[in-house]
Amino acid sequence: MDKWEYQLLDSKKLASAEGGLLTKKKVSLEEAEKYLNKLGEEGWEIIDIDFDFLIHDTGAFVGVAKRRKN
Repeated sequence: MDKWEYQLLDSKKLASAEGGLLTKKKVSLEEAEKYLNKLGEEGWEIIDIDFDFLIHDTGAFVGVAKRRKN
C-alpha cells in the first residue's frame, strides 16, 4: 500500500523559498512557476492550487501538494 505525505502551500508563508522568492507583495507568474517547478524536482505533485492573479492581481496562491512517502 502506498503512503503519502502532504504539504500545504501558501505563497505568503514561503519566505525561505529561493532566498525570499515569494516575499514580495506581488508574485509574478514566472516566480510562481519557478517555485512550483522546484517542488516538482523534489518529488511533490500539486494536487490543488488557487491563484489570486485574476481577482486581486497579487499573484498569491494556496494549494496542496503530495509525494510518495519513503
